[in-house]
Amino acid sequence: MVLVRPRNPLNIGACARAMSNFGVHRLRLVNPYAIAFREARSAVGASELLKNAEEFKSVAEAVTDCSLVVGTTAVRNRVLQHPLFKLNEDGGDRIRTTLLAGRVGLLFGSEKIGLTNEDFSHCHWLLHVPTDSQHISMNLGQAVAVCLYGIACSAADKTTPSDSDPADAGELEKITQCLYEALEKSGYVKPGNDAVSEKKVRQLMLRLNLQAMDAKVLLGMVRQIVWKLRQEKR
Repeated sequence: MVLVRPRNPLNIGACARAMSNFGVHRLRLVNPYAIAFREARSAVGASELLKNAEEFKSVAEAVTDCSLVVGTTAVRNRVLQHPLFKLNEDGGDRIRTTLLAGRVGLLFGSEKIGLTNEDFSHCHWLLHVPTDSQHISMNLGQAVAVCLYGIACSAADKTTPSDSDPADAGELEKITQCLYEALEKSGYVKPGNDAVSEKKVRQLMLRLNLQAMDAKVLLGMVRQIVWKLRQEKR
């Protein structure tokens, strides 16, 4: 479970309590707003989980060992560039299936603005909890509890895990950075389009659904290209 820029310590505590209810024990926080969250009284029965929560400076660091990264969204009027799945349809099943073979990073944004497009760039796809159109947003603690319940109710645990391990987000990010450097040095990336180009490369890597072994091979290839380009520049 990854909470990105959470603002309210009580909400963080409520998330920890929900996690404990459903047997999820690894909480990661990206730039939490308040330092005092570890003493939140709302973490009833989950004080140890909250005490051991890990803090990170970026989403990339928080999901580096995850083979699937899923962002949550209320959608609103946003134009999404990612596949969107509903929790009550096949979203929960997809997450549960991946959990049989690897680690899943489920991202929740801040209470104020949710997840940004930059946060989404690290996600394979997005998860949505259908709510009433007149009041679509949920409290952070409630959203975590509902999503974990939906995943727990999934029937995907009857599925046989794949023999091939998917590449984790950390390996894909290494490929992204190397490939982006190669594109920069080759002149493909135009001035002023740096951020957009990097997001596009990252999303391309995620859509490829690379297996761990394939990712290692591709990383070696791209590193060789970057090394050659550096030599030529010198």
